[in-house]
Amino acid sequence: MVGASLALALQSHAREQGWELVLVEAFAPSGGFQPSYDARSTALSYGSRLIFERLGVWGTLAERAEPIRSIHVSDRGRFGAARLQADDERVPALGYVVENAWLGHCLLGALDTDVVQWRCPAHVTQLQPGADGYTLQIEQDGDTSTLHADLLVLADGGRSGLREQLGIGVRQTPYGQTALIANLTPGEAHQGQAFERFTEQGPMALLPLADNRCALVWTRPSDDAERLQQLSDNALLAELQDAFGYRLGGFTQIGARHIYPLALVEAEEQVRPHLVVLGNAAHSLHPIAGQGFNLSLRDTVALAASLLVSSEPLGALAPLSEFHARQQRDQWLTIGFSDRVTRLFSNSDPLLSLGRGLGLLGLDVVPVAKHWFARQAMGLGVKHV
Repeated sequence: MVGASLALALQSHAREQGWELVLVEAFAPSGGFQPSYDARSTALSYGSRLIFERLGVWGTLAERAEPIRSIHVSDRGRFGAARLQADDERVPALGYVVENAWLGHCLLGALDTDVVQWRCPAHVTQLQPGADGYTLQIEQDGDTSTLHADLLVLADGGRSGLREQLGIGVRQTPYGQTALIANLTPGEAHQGQAFERFTEQGPMALLPLADNRCALVWTRPSDDAERLQQLSDNALLAELQDAFGYRLGGFTQIGARHIYPLALVEAEEQVRPHLVVLGNAAHSLHPIAGQGFNLSLRDTVALAASLLVSSEPLGALAPLSEFHARQQRDQWLTIGFSDRVTRLFSNSDPLLSLGRGLGLLGLDVVPVAKHWFARQAMGLGVKHV
């Protein structure tokens, strides 16, 4: 999604700049979009909507983007809760939840095939840096070919093998938690409500999806997440109901579950001459705050802006360093916000629990604090391009 977004941001200027864009993707999408109960999804901030509007794809994306009209933040078993409302912020929605398959379908469908060459399914197996760029070895349909790139952008995920191949280290901070991901159906209409609920075992998020489904992100100690994954549907729904409560009535259905361990991962380098590390390969965040893809999308349009205004040759270090310097504050604030919220609400210390309750109560009654928190959640905490 990050690579396709970058190609989309660059394609209108590529012809006049004399650039050729090549997008290498490992997994081919199915023919056309097919709705699925178990589709994985992404939370888009309101700021990301503004970016996609500028890229000309929001009109299509919005067809299956479920608006988040309110966010309810609470700490299980303790007083204090905060409620964020889109109407209070004078926006149509605080954010949106969209299925990854639909997001990918919309992005790929908007690419100009006269400018963007799409190789899929294909793998970059080897990278060779040189004085004027990188030589890539690409495997596709059983054949191997080479490609020279003046600028190489690595956006191949948090476990980037290409990042490792280039010797770019990472700072990794495990959370000691595992996320259980699934879609479910509540007994009552969700009405665009999102919930962030914090428990002694870890935070959970319930986000509104199209067709009155909800996307669940439930973080637990690793051994307990594995136990939950093995439960029957009814047993899992019963435990979830006990942890979440009945704000959406009784849960009636839950789909396929996936689990993965959680850690904050940050690349020690994001730019080199002729190279940019982008997306989860640059920074992987805890999913509970829903900030990961939104930060990556802001990085993407900032990179595109730096390249398009530069008079330097493509791949020159100066515009790449300018991009990185421009985004450092946004990255620092967003990663810090996500990390601190996760750690604060994953601690069972009684004094911290009391402080959390007071903090949530204060957040709910102090308009300035609530507005600041809402802008962070909407991806508008830093001025962006």
